[in-house]
Amino acid sequence: MLSISKMVSGQKEGGDALRYHFAQRPQGPVVVWNSTKACNLRCRHCYASATAGPAQGELSTEEAKRFIDGLARAKAPVLLFSGGEPLVRRDFLELVNYTREHGIRPVISTNGTLISLEVARQIKEAGVGYVGISLDGLEELNDRMRNVKGAFKMALAGIRNCAAVGQRVGLRFTITRDNYRDIGAIFDLVEKEGINRVCFYHLVSVGRGVSLRDQDLDPATKRAVVDLIIERTADFCRRNLGKEILTVDNHADAAYIYLKMRKSQPERAEEVYNWLKQTGGNRSGSGIGAVDWLGNVYPDQFTQNHPLGNVREREFGEIWYDESQPLLKQLRNRKTLLKGRCGACKWLEICNGNFRARAEAVYGDFWAPDPGCYLTDEEIGLA
Repeated sequence: MLSISKMVSGQKEGGDALRYHFAQRPQGPVVVWNSTKACNLRCRHCYASATAGPAQGELSTEEAKRFIDGLARAKAPVLLFSGGEPLVRRDFLELVNYTREHGIRPVISTNGTLISLEVARQIKEAGVGYVGISLDGLEELNDRMRNVKGAFKMALAGIRNCAAVGQRVGLRFTITRDNYRDIGAIFDLVEKEGINRVCFYHLVSVGRGVSLRDQDLDPATKRAVVDLIIERTADFCRRNLGKEILTVDNHADAAYIYLKMRKSQPERAEEVYNWLKQTGGNRSGSGIGAVDWLGNVYPDQFTQNHPLGNVREREFGEIWYDESQPLLKQLRNRKTLLKGRCGACKWLEICNGNFRARAEAVYGDFWAPDPGCYLTDEEIGLA
């Protein structure tokens, strides 16, 4: 997760402590919990392949609390409630409260369609730190991607309801070939609605998203999209609007932004590079982990074909810090395992080999070059 707004302006942001000071503050990983497979939408790009109802054998309330107990002992700073749609769990608010009471910051990734004004109040009262609501284009396109007519209006109502009760809320947008032309309009919407945070996700074609593998952008279009995001972010910063704009799931953005800043703001470029070094690039298996609705632990939420253990059998920390776990050991010392362009790239210090799940999804090889990288051979030091 890269903050474009911080790189452009140097502004202080809510995620600074997690992103730039982890070396000085020993802690466990941010954990994504896919708390249920049930969802009221059927999004084309859903990495969890969510279904209308819950999966058989999902963690019970008491099992979920034991899992959260383990997260507290493992010093996880944040638990991200995801799904499916986390709000369909009847014990959702109970588990959010339990998380907060155990010193872990609860945040939510939701489609937003179930957040009435009363639900927004309950979320606020439960102490949720942040609500991320997914919109993947304007009304017609968003509804088509989510396979439910009216999804856009319901999600936008969810955003407005959160804002009305003072709940911190932001927007999540997954970039595809179908919807990238709506990004400018999304920036307009963000300003109009007073939304203060937006995360632009690069596509990772796993789960139901396998069908969208051909929807990833070509390198030239990716560069144009990142240029647009930088340009619109810089405009927000010049006008002191206080927006946080981030890109997620592609650390090629880090090198690309740094190279641009060396030309446009050379006096700040090295400060930005230092921030990028502190983030460490992709941190799957080290700074971020994931657990599914059955309690299976993974290196991240997109790598659910590589289970590491189950929290019903062992605490999360016992699994996460088990030095005999070969994949975790490799991910934490991955540089010599990377192949092709990724292995030879001069930006490993700030990219760390990018996203392994995307490489495996396309090439069937976990250590293959990430096909999402859009940098030229010259830019990565090969030419």
